[in-house]
Amino acid sequence: MAVAAHRTLGLLTAGKVGRPDGRVVVLALLALVGLVSLVVLAVAAPKVAAAGAREDRRDEVLHAARQQAVNFTTLDYQTLDRDLQRVLDGSTGDFRKQFEAGTKDLKDLVTKNRAVSKGDVLEAGIVTSDDDSAQVLVVADSTVTNASSAQPEKRHYRIAMDLVRDHGQWLVSDLQFVG
Repeated sequence: MAVAAHRTLGLLTAGKVGRPDGRVVVLALLALVGLVSLVVLAVAAPKVAAAGAREDRRDEVLHAARQQAVNFTTLDYQTLDRDLQRVLDGSTGDFRKQFEAGTKDLKDLVTKNRAVSKGDVLEAGIVTSDDDSAQVLVVADSTVTNASSAQPEKRHYRIAMDLVRDHGQWLVSDLQFVG
């Protein structure tokens, strides 16, 4: 029996001592490439997802800041209540309280002068941000017309905004005009 087993083993390995079958090598290489791919994917996937979340947050912050800059620089004496409400809807905290406190005087001034201001954001950039807050600089212009001026007047603004996320919405918590 030992002789028969030895002969069978000899027939199976004849001419192939030390050299694996080419198909086995290819399969082993494919398995190795697959395993390496899975490891790379497992390591990279969370980083890619985090980068996507940061990009989404960045877009949301910039959209909110741009919109609030337009809201703040766009007022029309004929639609003033609606215009002021848009600013209030996009604000929170002390800024909201301060703006709300000044709306009566602002209404009187805008209505008396029949003022119309149309804002346009030229550029916006994030200074700092995290999951729940951001600081943004906005460059905006507005074209202002009123009863005392025959020609529209262009005004230029540089605005620093602090925003906070409140119930999934980015709101302005501070707004300052800067140089």
